[in-house]
Amino acid sequence: MSKPKVVILGAGYGGLITSRSLEKLLKNGEAEVTLINKHDYHYISTQLHKTGAGTASDEKITLHIPDLLRTNKIQFKKDTVGSVDFNNQRVMLESGDSVEYDYLLLSLGFEVDTFGIPGVEENAFKIRSFRSTKAIYNHILRQFAAYQEDRDPSRLTFAVAGGGFTGIEMVGELVEAVPELCKTYGIPVEETKIVNIEAFDSLLPGFDQKLIDFTTKYIDKYGVQVLTSTKILECTPESIKLDNGTVLPARTLIWSGGVRGNRILEKMGLPTTRGRVPVDKTLRVEGMQNVFCIGDAAYFPKDDKSPLPPTAQVAIQQAQVCGPNIVAAIRGESLKTFEYHHKGTVASIGNKAAVGKIGSITISGLFAAFMKQVIEARYLFVLGGPSLVLKQLFKTKKPQPKVAVSNQK
Repeated sequence: MSKPKVVILGAGYGGLITSRSLEKLLKNGEAEVTLINKHDYHYISTQLHKTGAGTASDEKITLHIPDLLRTNKIQFKKDTVGSVDFNNQRVMLESGDSVEYDYLLLSLGFEVDTFGIPGVEENAFKIRSFRSTKAIYNHILRQFAAYQEDRDPSRLTFAVAGGGFTGIEMVGELVEAVPELCKTYGIPVEETKIVNIEAFDSLLPGFDQKLIDFTTKYIDKYGVQVLTSTKILECTPESIKLDNGTVLPARTLIWSGGVRGNRILEKMGLPTTRGRVPVDKTLRVEGMQNVFCIGDAAYFPKDDKSPLPPTAQVAIQQAQVCGPNIVAAIRGESLKTFEYHHKGTVASIGNKAAVGKIGSITISGLFAAFMKQVIEARYLFVLGGPSLVLKQLFKTKKPQPKVAVSNQK
């Protein structure tokens, strides 16, 4: 009798934690498990803003996937998903290969939603992946280098669209990175500008007013121009048109305006709600007994009006239930119902400050920044134990070289 085949698509938080869970729970020879990801590295998505500003080394953000799989129970395959034939239980890959499955996990992450605003898709930089944020940093370096030649102020105007969690974290990193780059390139910091554009009437919508006030005051201290109740109407390579009639000369727009499920899910013919696949209480795709979906790709109702948010915390908790549920399905046992337990939210504003809420307690400043580091370390501990925490802790940022002017945007 052939062993059941489990295929996991995507090695983000959900896919990787599920893989580690299967390593621990499956008996030797009980199943064949294949983890498929387009890259051979896993990136810590909650720190992508650091890559975008160059405030952390690549080694601190990325982890080599084969090194994280501790046993021979998981086969890793580097490839890109093309489509899925659910009738014949087969995954087609862009390389031309195909992989059969008995149980399938969709953990394909998110895509950035630009809401159809003209020029944003083509001209804005997105906090989407490790590569996309590396592109942000390289672009910033090119603008500093070009400014030395033409003194065009638009080159040193760095706009961040969105004053929510991700946007504020990006602003915080720019606050720390820009002065250092000014020293490197011999440019007065007064000649730079950081602008945060938010459609709502305040930063951090949904956060306590106390934390909003702290954040607003903190970034104002570093000269960040905050434009609330302001929408972007259009983005060109050299400017940003706002709904207040202003045209902001800027060659850098970093977009953090929203996310949606991976579009490949729709191409698979799966029903989607707001770009995400509805799942039942056991994390199976509705109407399918052997297909699971977790993380940013899954639409799991939080209440009658909205689903759980696409956050790392949700993906990790779902993975910790999904792994045992896949094993239970293989063994013909009952599956567990997923229940989400919110453990708090902390947004960093650079390395020296953060704001957040843990339980009923609001925190801000240096202590909150420390708690942000604790949260990041906890994920590493879940993924690879104390050895991985220590390994990542002692990786240091390498000095970044100046770059020549090329491929200017």
